[in-house]
Amino acid sequence: MADFGGEVETFRAEARAWLEANFPKALAHDADAQLAKLQARPESEAARAWRLALGSKGWGTPTWPKAYGGGGLTREQARVLAEEMARIGARNPIGGMGVAFFGPTLLEYGSEALKREHMPGIVMGEVWWCQGYSEPGAGSDLAGLQTRAEDKGDHFLVNGQKVWTSGAQHADRCYCLVRTDTAKKHEGISFLLIDMKAPGVEVRPIPLINGTSPFCETFFSDVKVPKDQLFGPLNGGWTIAKRLMQFERDSIAGSLGGGNIGQTVAMPTVAEAARDYVGLDADGRLADPDLRRRLTDHLMEARAFQLTMTRVREEAATNGPSNTAAIMKYAGAKIAQERNELLIEALGSQDLGWGGDGFSPAEVQAMRVMLRSKANSIEGGTSEINLNVVSKRVLGLPDPR
Repeated sequence: MADFGGEVETFRAEARAWLEANFPKALAHDADAQLAKLQARPESEAARAWRLALGSKGWGTPTWPKAYGGGGLTREQARVLAEEMARIGARNPIGGMGVAFFGPTLLEYGSEALKREHMPGIVMGEVWWCQGYSEPGAGSDLAGLQTRAEDKGDHFLVNGQKVWTSGAQHADRCYCLVRTDTAKKHEGISFLLIDMKAPGVEVRPIPLINGTSPFCETFFSDVKVPKDQLFGPLNGGWTIAKRLMQFERDSIAGSLGGGNIGQTVAMPTVAEAARDYVGLDADGRLADPDLRRRLTDHLMEARAFQLTMTRVREEAATNGPSNTAAIMKYAGAKIAQERNELLIEALGSQDLGWGGDGFSPAEVQAMRVMLRSKANSIEGGTSEINLNVVSKRVLGLPDPR
């Protein structure tokens, strides 16, 4: 039966009343404070109270099943909740890889025991997860990974190295691909859930050109992993890994299309920067005609991307992410890099700042975000790999080899 607004508006009133009673007004429109734990920063008492209230209600993961701590909301109710949170300046402080990548995969493939063990920490924002996929010799050819997990009876013994482990220095757990059969490639990979505090786990942050270290090297030296932390069947990890990568690419594509990874202070849009730094002509148009043309092309492409992402997410809400995520990840990376390069160009000589009184925080950050965006076409599967996925899985083209 069609809903002409009654049920939705009833839920809106419920959400508004709950937010009024539970959201600390001191946090309104302060994204840094609300996302403190998610951003690996110390939480204030108010921020912690907000995270725990939202998590206990299940609204940090609003459409996940109530049986596992989610909100059990419909997509329409989740949209209303997001609108009401935005209206009062509230942000969802529960997220990260546990929510975006691993949680949905656990709901789909996990045993009841693993769901009961790991879902509570995810939906409450208490347990942080990182991803053990890439290795120094297994990046684009991920199935060539060599981190070994030997069967020792009641546990696996893990030895090897992972690289580009985002957030590993802050993570509590790692969902990790390991080799459990050396005689086979894809069919010799298993999926283990590893305690990052276990003896033998060593994390080394990797300094990036923009001055941050979100990625890490992770070393496993005789790390004991209980047998009950095997996720999926033995030697059946590749199927789960591919599904998780669909969730990952879908999530990254959405973040790239709508904003900048690594942004911590407000920055002008490209159009605003061009207006303020390049200037307008007598007709009110951007004074640089070449930049005006390229900016117009970018804005049209970005708007088309956003509309397509909306349609893809509506379809994914019913069927889950598909290989379409590879298309959107490729496009999102390209658009994000173009956006940051145009912004730097518009800033002119003010894009040269790394610090000092002569540059505003937004100008300094613009250069750092542009440098960080170079990784957009690498993380979550390189653009080349995503194009291969599109050619094989979407278009059905034959393998040229």
